[in-house]
Amino acid sequence: MLGPVILAASRSDRMRRLISAAPVTKQVVDRFIPGEDVDDIVPVVRELAGHGLELTMDVVGEDITSPAQAAAARDAYLELVDRLKPLELGTRAEMSVKLSMFGQALEGGHELALSNVRPVVEAAAEIGTTVTLDAEDHTTLDSMFAIHEELRKDFPQTGCVIQAYLFRTEADARRLADSGSRVRLVKGAYKEPASVAYQDKHEIDRAYVRILRTLMQGEGYPMIGSHDPRLIAIGQELAHQAGRKLDEYEFQMLYGIRTDEHLRLAAEGHRMRVYTAYGTDWYGYFMRRLAEKPVNLRFFARSMLTKG
Repeated sequence: MLGPVILAASRSDRMRRLISAAPVTKQVVDRFIPGEDVDDIVPVVRELAGHGLELTMDVVGEDITSPAQAAAARDAYLELVDRLKPLELGTRAEMSVKLSMFGQALEGGHELALSNVRPVVEAAAEIGTTVTLDAEDHTTLDSMFAIHEELRKDFPQTGCVIQAYLFRTEADARRLADSGSRVRLVKGAYKEPASVAYQDKHEIDRAYVRILRTLMQGEGYPMIGSHDPRLIAIGQELAHQAGRKLDEYEFQMLYGIRTDEHLRLAAEGHRMRVYTAYGTDWYGYFMRRLAEKPVNLRFFARSMLTKG
């Protein structure tokens, strides 16, 4: 049960300072976050696209404490859109946003987040691509879904993320599938109480399969966010049972994890999208990647011991 411990560490200023100061940290972080600014990331976009992969881009950063910081986050995404435009990748390079970065937790945060994210969605549409709203902890989801619904009035291609470990998600999936939404299904990477979320891995996996079946049988576009070989195989089978063509769903995996599998799925004709994050505020994102998968933690610990 190391995951909850690591998630707690992700909110610790002391752990942030300790890990950030470790000599090996940058080398290990680079496995998951290939750059700190948009100049670093454009060559990565070109390289991945050249291998037949698609991308969703995330400018990392969640500790927003003022409207000015939220506006700066908006502007960082607008700069990304501007740099993607000449690449002419269309939906092969979309964006993922966390509404916390756009001021959701501030006073009047719902309206502030909506007003900040809308220009990003508009700019994305102008270059032929779209935006997916990432899911955060359960207290933020009603606001996220309301913003998603509002944005889809003008930009129906706007996507959202749902998390299999939450009890509410099966009902959310039915609603979203009926509405024809683009939906990324993940297991979930936030520390949630037993009152709202499954705590057992096997329960989460079973919920994931139930929810994915709902999405595949619905009217929307399912995005399978998982590195688990068994769930990937189940996803392929559920898509086949639902009569879906290869371009009617996609797989999504994180940059730096199971890269060979990215290429294998793309070579088989699947849409394979790589979640690619960049930015200087990497700590929270990095710690959740460690919490999600024990092999990531072992990789980091081994690097700390051998090269620290």
